[in-house]
Amino acid sequence: MARPPRYDSALLLDAAVILAARGGPAAVTMAAVAQAAGAPSGSVYHRFPSRTALLAEVWLRTVERFQEGYLAVLTASGDDPRQAAVAASRQVVAWSRENQEEAALLLHGPEAFNRSQWPREQLARADEGNRRVFGAISALGSALGVTGGVEAERLSLALVDLPLALVRRHVRVGESLPAHAEQLAADSTALLLSDPPPGP
Repeated sequence: MARPPRYDSALLLDAAVILAARGGPAAVTMAAVAQAAGAPSGSVYHRFPSRTALLAEVWLRTVERFQEGYLAVLTASGDDPRQAAVAASRQVVAWSRENQEEAALLLHGPEAFNRSQWPREQLARADEGNRRVFGAISALGSALGVTGGVEAERLSLALVDLPLALVRRHVRVGESLPAHAEQLAADSTALLLSDPPPGP
C-alpha cells in the first residue's frame, strides 16, 4: 500500500488560511505556505501549479465549507420560512465563531484572492456555489411573499448584510465574537422580517 503524502493539499491549505487570516491575501505566497507548513517548496508547487491556483483553492475550500452549513440551515424551513431566515442569520455568526480564521479570510472577498485570474474550472465552482446560495435565498423570499424592490433589499439585509456586519466588526480587529452575537443577529433578522412588506 502506498504511503499517504506527507504534505497533502489539506495541510498546505490550512497553512494558507492562517496566513490569509493574519496577514491578508498578500501574505499567501508559495514560499510562505511552504514555510508555515514545514514543507519543501516543491510540495506546494506539486499540488498548486501557481500562486493564483493556490489563492483560488484556499478561497473556494473556505467559502464552500461556509456555504454547506448555511444552505443546510436555509433550506430546512419546513412550514416556517421566517424561522429558517432567523436560523440562517444565526448560522453566519455561529460558523464564524467556530472558524474565526476562515471568517477573517472570507471578509476580504474573492477579488482580493485574484478571482479575475482564476482558471475556468475554479471560476465555475465559485459561480455554482453563489447560484445555489442566492437561489435558496430567492426561494425563501418567494415563500415570504417577496416580489422584489424594497422587499428584496430587506431580505438581503436580514440574511446576508446584517449578520456579516456583526461578524466583521469583531473579526477584522482580531476580537472573539461576544457571547450574545448569535442572539443579536437572530433578533435583528426576526425584527426586519416581522414588519408587513412596505408599500411602493
